[in-house]
Parts: sequence; C-alpha cells; structure tokens
Amino acid sequence: MEQQKIDMYLVTNAKYFESHLIPHISESLARMDDSRYIVLQSMGLKDPTTILIISILCGSLGIDRFMIGDTGMGIGKLLTCGGFGIWTIVDWFLIQGRTRELNFQKVQRVMM
Repeated sequence: MEQQKIDMYLVTNAKYFESHLIPHISESLARMDDSRYIVLQSMGLKDPTTILIISILCGSLGIDRFMIGDTGMGIGKLLTCGGFGIWTIVDWFLIQGRTRELNFQKVQRVMM
C-alpha cells in the first residue's frame, strides 16, 4: 500500500488506538494488500471519548461495557449497580484504554 494512504488512515483514525501501537499499525498497513484497505476503511471503530461520556452518565447500568462488546462485564455491572459504585468509578479511568485495545484487535484481524 502506498505511504499516502497509510498516512491518511493514521491521521483519520489515530484517536481510536493507543499511541504506542501506531508504528505497528503503520508497518502492518504497509504489508497489507490494497483490497483489504477498503474493508479497513469501512470498519466501525468505537470512539473512546464517546464511550467515556456514556460511562460517566450511565456506567452503573453497564451500558458502556455493552457498547464495546464486553457483555459479561456489562451484565455484572448491571446486576451490581456498577459494583456498588466502585466499579463505575474505576471504569472511568479504564474504559478508554479498553476501547482502544478492542479497536486494535478488530483492525488486526482485518490486516492479517
């Protein structure tokens, strides 16, 4: 894939990934076939900032975990009212990292 496409993808989507993973994504994109680039561009990645806002507003119901695909943890938060509030507060600090991690795993499956 040409460098211009790689740079454009990274500029557009860097907020969805941890910053230390950007060089790895760039290298993987360089090795990737052009036909997969269209699939990669059309992927729906979760915005970590949006998930954080949802976590702050209604994290005790587990909605934030349901949105990122952690169904088991979402059910746990729902049944315990966010771990009696403690789990909810802890998630305010962890949910963005978890969202970025899941986005990276999703992109990695396409690039393989």
